[in-house]
Amino acid sequence: MDSTARKVPVLPSERLRLRAPRLDDFPTSYALWSDPVVTRFIGGRPHTKEEVWARLLRYIGHWDAIGYGYWAVEAIASGAYVGEVGFSDYRRDIVPSVDGIPEIGWVLAAHAHGRGLASEAARAALAWRDAALPPGETVCIVAPEHAPSLRIAEKLGFGRPVASIYRGNARIVLRRETLRSR
Repeated sequence: MDSTARKVPVLPSERLRLRAPRLDDFPTSYALWSDPVVTRFIGGRPHTKEEVWARLLRYIGHWDAIGYGYWAVEAIASGAYVGEVGFSDYRRDIVPSVDGIPEIGWVLAAHAHGRGLASEAARAALAWRDAALPPGETVCIVAPEHAPSLRIAEKLGFGRPVASIYRGNARIVLRRETLRSR
């Protein structure tokens, strides 16, 4: 087990296990991020191997650098890799600024869409955030035409939408307050 895996909590939910990202996740992560169905609303194009490798290293690095990050999401029943969920601070060039605020994101393989798994994984991550991090806001950034992610954000308690532009694309920034203090 590498040092990052020891720092990343394992979060079980009813059907899922959120665990530390590992370098050997690269093939499944690449399959996820190179699928045009998955990336349609996240960058608008399949990602290259180089981009996915950099993303995986960022996931791992977030935990060491700032104490939170992304998890790999596995189905408990099968052990299958179904996606990624977690928090980041990418210092995005976006207005309003979200610098220093945990930004939640979720992405699931196409075969896992439409089954409530993204909501389940994000709920587990947010419960961890509320218990483990200082009270405050969490944000998410969603393409306005991505109705399923907007519904997930609403279910998770995100609101106060603000229209924005990120890398030339329309986005909606949504916010959620910590549900309980530490």
